[in-house]
Amino acid sequence: MQLYTREWGTGPRTAVLVHGIMSDHRTWHRVGPALAERGYRVLAVDLRGHGRSPRGPYGAELFADDLVETLPAFPEVVIGHSLGGLALSLAVERLQPRRAVYSDPAWSLGRGGQPLDPAVFVTFKTANRAMVRSFNPRWDDADVDTELATLADWDTATAHAMSAERFQDRTPEKPVVPSLVQIAGEGFLFSAEGAAELAGRGFEVRTVAGAGHTIHRDDFDGFMAGLEGWV
Repeated sequence: MQLYTREWGTGPRTAVLVHGIMSDHRTWHRVGPALAERGYRVLAVDLRGHGRSPRGPYGAELFADDLVETLPAFPEVVIGHSLGGLALSLAVERLQPRRAVYSDPAWSLGRGGQPLDPAVFVTFKTANRAMVRSFNPRWDDADVDTELATLADWDTATAHAMSAERFQDRTPEKPVVPSLVQIAGEGFLFSAEGAAELAGRGFEVRTVAGAGHTIHRDDFDGFMAGLEGWV
C-alpha cells in the first residue's frame, strides 16, 4: 500500500517520520521544518487508516510493509513515535537506515504488570477540545487543533486490530542499526527497569524529563535536544 507522504526540505540526506496511533503527518508540524533546516529532505507518512492514506486491513506487519513499499531505502535517519516506532522496528531491517530513533515506542503496552489494551484508544475518537486539553495540558492551541483534526481522519479499526490476543510484546532483542530509544519522563510505557533492559540490549536510551508520551508535542525543545548527535 502506498502511503500519503508529506515532504519538507530538499537536502541531500533523507529523514523519515512515522506518527503514532490516532495521529498522522500533521503531528510533525514543528519537527519536519526543523529537520529541513538542518539539511534534510524530510518524509512524513500517514500510516494506513490515518490521515489521507487508504483504509484497512490492519496489523503491525502491514504497517511495516507499507513503510517499506512507500519509503526510499537507506535513509539517513528514521524517527517513529509510539505505533510508528513499532512499525519502524519491524521495517528497519528492510529500510536499512543509518540510524533509528524510537520515541516512546509502543513495543509493549504495560507498566507495573498492568497491560493496556489498544482498544481503549477508541474512546478518544469523539474527544472534544476540553478533553484533549485535559490530557495534554502542555500543548498549545495549534497542537490541540491538530489533534482534533487527526482524530476526525482516523479509522478506529486500527486500534481494534492491535487489541486483545493480537497484541504481542514486540520489544526488539537488539538494535538492527545504531538506535536511540527516547523515553517520556512522564509517560506510561517504560519503567526505570525497562529502560535499563533496553540499554542492556544495546540501545542508547535517553529520557526527556517532564514530557508525556507525545514528547515532540509536550516539549519540542526537549525532544530536539534529546536527538543531539542522532540528527
